[in-house]
Amino acid sequence: MSSEVFLGIEGGGTKTLALSADQNGDHSICEEFGPCNLQLISDRKLLSLFREIHQRMPVPRSVAVGLAGAYQKKQQGRIVRIAGQVWKGVSCYPTHDLETAIYSAKDDWSKTERARIVLISGTGSCCYGRSFSGKTARAGGWGHLLGDVGSGYDISITAVKECLRHYDRTGVLPKLGQLIAAELQINSPRDFIEWVHASHKGEIAALAPIVFQLRKRRDAIASRIVSDAAQRLTEDALDCHRRLVRGSHGVRFLFAGSVLLRQSGFAASIQRKLQHRHPHAIIEKLERESVWGAWKLAVQHSGCSLEERGLFSGKSRSGYVSANFLIGKNDEEPFEVPAQRAPSPTEQRNPRSKKLDRMSDIKGVELMLKEDRLIPEALWKERRKISKVLGWITQAFATKGRLFYVGAGTSGRLGILDASECPPTFRTDPEQVQGIIAGGSRAIVRSVEAAEDNPQAGKLVISTRGIHARDVVIGIAASGRTPFVWGAIQEAAHRGAKTVMLCFNPHLIVPRTYRPDLVIAPDLGPEILTGSTRLKSGTATKCILNIWTTLAMVQSGKVIENLMVDLNPSNIKLRDRAIRIVVDLAEVDYQEAEETLKAEGWTIKNALKRLNRI
Repeated sequence: MSSEVFLGIEGGGTKTLALSADQNGDHSICEEFGPCNLQLISDRKLLSLFREIHQRMPVPRSVAVGLAGAYQKKQQGRIVRIAGQVWKGVSCYPTHDLETAIYSAKDDWSKTERARIVLISGTGSCCYGRSFSGKTARAGGWGHLLGDVGSGYDISITAVKECLRHYDRTGVLPKLGQLIAAELQINSPRDFIEWVHASHKGEIAALAPIVFQLRKRRDAIASRIVSDAAQRLTEDALDCHRRLVRGSHGVRFLFAGSVLLRQSGFAASIQRKLQHRHPHAIIEKLERESVWGAWKLAVQHSGCSLEERGLFSGKSRSGYVSANFLIGKNDEEPFEVPAQRAPSPTEQRNPRSKKLDRMSDIKGVELMLKEDRLIPEALWKERRKISKVLGWITQAFATKGRLFYVGAGTSGRLGILDASECPPTFRTDPEQVQGIIAGGSRAIVRSVEAAEDNPQAGKLVISTRGIHARDVVIGIAASGRTPFVWGAIQEAAHRGAKTVMLCFNPHLIVPRTYRPDLVIAPDLGPEILTGSTRLKSGTATKCILNIWTTLAMVQSGKVIENLMVDLNPSNIKLRDRAIRIVVDLAEVDYQEAEETLKAEGWTIKNALKRLNRI
């Protein structure tokens, strides 16, 4: 028997387990450590945890680490990087705690088993499924504030809410509320307010056994709460099943988590619901901790190459060093940004500004103004393409479609700026023109490191915004090679939307599989400050976005002559402007214009109709 051991680590918000065993699962050692949700733990603390495990466990041939919150490539890359500092030269397979649960069943996964779906209900809840081919699906797991249906927390907090509703209607707490109050030593229903704000989610979830206890006594409120929780958790499991395979043959549902494992009636209720829909499916409880799944993954991936176990470093076609995380079969295909025939002008040095640090103030100002003079000529050459996109935007607005700008850094901020100016200028619905920036709202005011490098995040945001065939999606990237933007364009094209790439790299080579409906790439030459695309590239971007939204709104009937007749007069300055617009178009005096606007709720078009101008 081999003396080699394999190490599985599984961590969540409550605890971390480390299991060492040989390839047959014999000579096992299991130790418990502190909590480890990857989204809540710093690199320093994660390194400290790994070192503690290393000190107490035998040196493994390979290690697999499944942590709560490690659902994305970047997060799993963190695991590989920090584990590599502790188990040097040891292969590491990084994943999340849902996958370790999937693999923790005792028997190996054969081809006859088409899919496994694990239902977890403890303090929190989640359903996660994987097909034999590697396709994955997930439902729930949004955390106690946003979801976790059918969890101990969900059942407990719903019980408290229902008891307080009963108290509001009748003036007395129901039996369930009385038992909860006794458990918490609460003397008044008002004390629940202080309790809920002071309690950790685990403390709230600890009330679930009281609800199950009363359910056995056929208490109406407790029975309804448990029944609803079982139904919602079942629906999540069925959603996972539907997205993975058809039919019930070769499908296994696995129950995990303290609620499902300890509350047999609750588990039986869900089992009946699943068997009603899928009579041939296998349904069973996981008989051992899901850290066994991490151990099994450590065994399976012990012979993997560096690329297969999670970290790949190499050179892209442009010669720049890149790093991509290729983790597990459930990942999307590796993403490669478009190539370029030569380096982007945005990254080249400007020969006219090589003495920038020694220029006088006036010479520096003159140089920047001269460089900005190059912008109109470059944009003039692209006027037909810009006009074509304008037509698409106008058509989108006419059919209740929307315009989306997608960018990272300066490009993303400019898109958000243009979108935010449309509602006050043209009284549009904020949904009509939207800006999307890599890294989300935080990135508007500060840099979010590496957010632009994630194409899957770009795809996800398009899905989240519900983009469809009537919409127009414009990706903005000065270099034309931002992965987040290209991910968004690909997903938008897949959904049938019109897609445009606006960049300032005429050397870009866009493969057909990536190609949007139109690429606009004016050549502005190098920036004065090498690589600082907030300069000419930023100015040019603002010019083009101004053209698109302004003229699209003109063609949508929001302008008469050159006046904004759909202006939203939300302050003193804008109300004065609205009055002057009515004065000019209706040829009335200031007082009559103001009185008419007040009567029409400060809607300029309605005021003009009242004065028989339109």
